[in-house]
Amino acid sequence: MTPVDIMRATDAIGTIGAAFYFHPDTLARGKAAGLDGFRFYVLGRGGVLGDVDPAVVHGAFGYFHPDLIAKMWTTAAEKVAPREAARMYHECAHELGRSALADVEGLEGFVDAAAQIIGSVEGASLPLFTAMRAEPVPGDLPAAAMHQAMVLRELRGSVHLLSLVAQGLDSAKAHAIKRPDDVTVFGYETAPDVTDDDRATWQRAEDMTDQLLVPAYASLSDEQADALVTGTAALAAALGV
Repeated sequence: MTPVDIMRATDAIGTIGAAFYFHPDTLARGKAAGLDGFRFYVLGRGGVLGDVDPAVVHGAFGYFHPDLIAKMWTTAAEKVAPREAARMYHECAHELGRSALADVEGLEGFVDAAAQIIGSVEGASLPLFTAMRAEPVPGDLPAAAMHQAMVLRELRGSVHLLSLVAQGLDSAKAHAIKRPDDVTVFGYETAPDVTDDDRATWQRAEDMTDQLLVPAYASLSDEQADALVTGTAALAAALGV
């Protein structure tokens, strides 16, 4: 398989890495800390960046309207310190891994291949990914597999955001193209006008994302590539995503 073939065969990692975001157990953990689901998502996901200005979080997330991020981040950080929220959020991911992936075969190979990709990336211009990568990986395989899927998700997301900037497409239009039914959820009153040229630009950003990630995926051995593909399929089946 080529590196891009591997990426396409493991597209489900994006969904796997987000499977814990609004899981009932995650929502319950956030509620116990005084955070609703969306505030826990914003503070928990962005908390790896530290106690920063909301504009920094928006810069790392993209897509969302900056006013929405500012409101969610500020009101959530009044109740829980960002780094603490990130630790709690990651524990939710790890616990989902332990409960859903304990009987999945091939986790060791998946974790090894994921670590190879993650470790081969320099990380410059990718603050959310590098902050997430700096967090400790659990010692048990089910939790580690979920953790590394989360980090791989942030890797592609961060690279894609960089590619959108390089192609000159703003977050509002990119969001409207990718998630046309979720405009208001992301803080926009109305969707921006999107042209065929905008859609072509978005596709160029997708293609650039692939190309920027080729070196990382090319670092896999054939055995690691197979383990990543089969492991992704197994994780997706176990999580029902």
